[in-house]
Amino acid sequence: MFNTIVLALDGSEASRRAIPIATELAQRDSARMVLVHVDERLATAGGPDVHPDEADIQASIRKQAEQLSEQGIRTTVEIRDVMVGGPAKLIAEVAAEQRADLIVVGTRGHSGVSGLLGGVTQRLLHLAHRPVLAIPPPSE
Repeated sequence: MFNTIVLALDGSEASRRAIPIATELAQRDSARMVLVHVDERLATAGGPDVHPDEADIQASIRKQAEQLSEQGIRTTVEIRDVMVGGPAKLIAEVAAEQRADLIVVGTRGHSGVSGLLGGVTQRLLHLAHRPVLAIPPPSE
Protein backbone atom coordinates (compact mmCIF):
# COMPACT_ATOMS: atom_id res chain seq x y z
CA MET A 1 0.00 0.00 0.00
CA PHE A 2 1.28 3.44 -0.94
CA ASN A 3 0.73 6.65 1.03
CA THR A 4 2.77 9.02 -1.15
CA ILE A 5 3.62 8.59 -4.81
CA VAL A 6 6.11 10.84 -6.61
CA LEU A 7 5.41 11.13 -10.33
CA ALA A 8 8.31 12.56 -12.34
CA LEU A 9 7.12 14.54 -15.37
CA ASP A 10 9.16 16.27 -18.05
CA GLY A 11 6.45 16.97 -20.63
CA SER A 12 7.49 14.08 -22.86
CA GLU A 13 5.22 11.35 -24.19
CA ALA A 14 7.12 8.85 -22.02
CA SER A 15 6.31 10.74 -18.84
CA ARG A 16 2.67 11.20 -19.89
CA ARG A 17 2.37 7.40 -20.23
CA ALA A 18 3.21 7.13 -16.53
CA ILE A 19 0.29 9.34 -15.43
CA PRO A 20 -2.56 6.78 -15.69
CA ILE A 21 -0.55 4.13 -13.84
CA ALA A 22 0.39 6.48 -11.01
CA THR A 23 -3.22 7.71 -10.91
CA GLU A 24 -4.59 4.17 -10.65
CA LEU A 25 -2.20 3.36 -7.78
CA ALA A 26 -3.05 6.60 -5.96
CA GLN A 27 -6.79 5.99 -6.31
CA ARG A 28 -6.48 2.37 -5.22
CA ASP A 29 -4.56 3.25 -2.06
CA SER A 30 -6.00 6.74 -1.39
CA ALA A 31 -2.43 7.98 -1.68
CA ARG A 32 -1.35 11.54 -2.21
CA MET A 33 0.61 12.35 -5.33
CA VAL A 34 3.53 14.73 -5.76
CA LEU A 35 4.21 15.76 -9.36
CA VAL A 36 7.91 16.54 -9.74
CA HIS A 37 9.39 18.48 -12.63
CA VAL A 38 13.00 19.51 -13.00
CA ASP A 39 13.59 22.64 -15.07
CA GLU A 40 16.98 22.01 -16.65
CA ARG A 41 19.11 25.10 -17.32
CA LEU A 42 22.02 25.49 -19.71
CA ALA A 43 24.07 27.53 -17.25
CA THR A 44 23.87 28.72 -13.66
CA ALA A 45 20.56 29.45 -11.94
CA GLY A 46 18.55 31.88 -13.99
CA GLY A 47 20.24 30.75 -17.22
CA PRO A 48 18.27 29.74 -20.31
CA ASP A 49 16.06 26.65 -20.22
CA VAL A 50 17.15 23.49 -22.03
CA HIS A 51 13.64 23.18 -23.47
CA PRO A 52 12.32 26.27 -25.24
CA ASP A 53 8.76 25.23 -24.34
CA GLU A 54 9.52 25.06 -20.60
CA ALA A 55 6.72 27.48 -19.66
CA ASP A 56 4.20 25.32 -21.54
CA ILE A 57 5.52 22.16 -19.88
CA GLN A 58 5.11 23.68 -16.42
CA ALA A 59 1.61 24.94 -17.25
CA SER A 60 0.64 21.46 -18.44
CA ILE A 61 1.94 19.87 -15.23
CA ARG A 62 -0.01 22.33 -13.08
CA LYS A 63 -3.15 21.58 -15.13
CA GLN A 64 -2.54 17.84 -14.63
CA ALA A 65 -2.33 18.46 -10.87
CA GLU A 66 -5.70 20.26 -10.98
CA GLN A 67 -7.26 17.36 -12.89
CA LEU A 68 -5.92 14.83 -10.40
CA SER A 69 -7.24 16.92 -7.51
CA GLU A 70 -10.66 17.01 -9.19
CA GLN A 71 -10.54 13.18 -9.22
CA GLY A 72 -10.11 13.25 -5.45
CA ILE A 73 -6.34 12.65 -5.38
CA ARG A 74 -4.46 15.00 -3.03
CA THR A 75 -1.90 16.42 -5.43
CA THR A 76 0.95 18.90 -5.12
CA VAL A 77 3.57 20.11 -7.59
CA GLU A 78 7.31 20.45 -6.95
CA ILE A 79 9.33 22.27 -9.61
CA ARG A 80 13.09 22.52 -9.12
CA ASP A 81 15.84 24.13 -11.22
CA VAL A 82 19.11 22.39 -12.10
CA MET A 83 21.92 22.69 -14.58
CA VAL A 84 21.87 20.09 -17.38
CA GLY A 85 22.39 16.51 -16.22
CA GLY A 86 20.99 16.63 -12.70
CA PRO A 87 17.25 15.80 -12.78
CA ALA A 88 17.56 12.32 -11.25
CA LYS A 89 19.27 13.61 -8.12
CA LEU A 90 16.57 16.23 -7.55
CA ILE A 91 13.75 13.73 -8.16
CA ALA A 92 15.32 11.40 -5.59
CA GLU A 93 15.70 14.30 -3.14
CA VAL A 94 12.04 15.30 -3.48
CA ALA A 95 11.01 11.67 -2.98
CA ALA A 96 13.08 11.51 0.22
CA GLU A 97 11.74 14.87 1.48
CA GLN A 98 8.16 13.75 0.82
CA ARG A 99 8.80 10.30 2.34
CA ALA A 100 7.48 8.78 -0.88
CA ASP A 101 6.68 5.08 -0.97
CA LEU A 102 7.12 4.96 -4.76
CA ILE A 103 8.59 6.99 -7.62
CA VAL A 104 6.86 6.56 -11.00
CA VAL A 105 8.73 7.62 -14.13
CA GLY A 106 8.66 6.99 -17.88
CA THR A 107 11.57 5.14 -19.44
CA ARG A 108 12.52 7.78 -22.02
CA GLY A 109 12.03 11.50 -21.68
CA HIS A 110 13.42 14.79 -22.93
CA SER A 111 16.97 14.12 -21.80
CA GLY A 112 19.55 14.12 -24.56
CA VAL A 113 21.19 11.04 -23.02
CA SER A 114 20.21 7.87 -24.83
CA GLY A 115 19.96 4.30 -23.66
CA LEU A 116 17.44 1.54 -23.11
CA LEU A 117 15.85 3.22 -20.11
CA GLY A 118 16.83 6.81 -20.73
CA GLY A 119 19.54 8.62 -18.84
CA VAL A 120 17.43 10.14 -16.07
CA THR A 121 15.51 6.94 -15.34
CA GLN A 122 18.67 4.87 -15.29
CA ARG A 123 20.40 7.31 -12.92
CA LEU A 124 17.30 7.47 -10.71
CA LEU A 125 17.36 3.69 -10.31
CA HIS A 126 20.88 4.03 -8.89
CA LEU A 127 20.31 7.13 -6.72
CA ALA A 128 16.87 6.72 -5.22
CA HIS A 129 16.43 5.12 -1.84
CA ARG A 130 12.82 4.45 -2.76
CA PRO A 131 11.24 1.92 -5.14
CA VAL A 132 11.11 3.17 -8.73
CA LEU A 133 8.44 2.03 -11.18
CA ALA A 134 9.70 2.69 -14.73
CA ILE A 135 6.89 2.67 -17.29
CA PRO A 136 8.04 1.32 -20.68
CA PRO A 137 6.73 2.37 -24.08
CA PRO A 138 3.78 0.41 -25.45
CA SER A 139 4.63 -2.78 -27.30
CA GLU A 140 4.15 -2.54 -31.02
